[in-house]
Amino acid sequence: MDLGVLLTNTSEGLIDLGLLLARAFLGVCFVVHGLGKLGIVGTGNLDGFAEWLGTLGVPMPGIQARLAMVSEIAGGAALALGFLMRPACLLLIVTMAVAGLVGHKGSGYLITNDPPGAEYTINLAALCFVLLLTGPGSLSLDALIF
Repeated sequence: MDLGVLLTNTSEGLIDLGLLLARAFLGVCFVVHGLGKLGIVGTGNLDGFAEWLGTLGVPMPGIQARLAMVSEIAGGAALALGFLMRPACLLLIVTMAVAGLVGHKGSGYLITNDPPGAEYTINLAALCFVLLLTGPGSLSLDALIF
């Protein structure tokens, strides 16, 4: 077998499967983070998140906390399902940009820094940008509906 073919060739079916897997895992990650803000997953809750945003100087921290939670749950679900995926990616990119610039401001890149850096938010935003560019693939509700 030709090594070049082995290393570079793919098929539409494999690309669509890869997009489905990327959307599903990334979307579920966002949903879980949103549910964490509701206190359904993990030890946090919306009041605690809003209070933390207030300590960072975020205006209207209660509203901002709810907006972040809704964007993560709704955007993550839409991403996982491939439903209105590109608008969902835009929403999630903005959410992660705000999280990185506000929540991790001055902490550097590495998530292992103390306090944690913006590594995680940057990578989530970058993955959403890749999906924004590629589209949802044929194994998505967008392909089925539109």
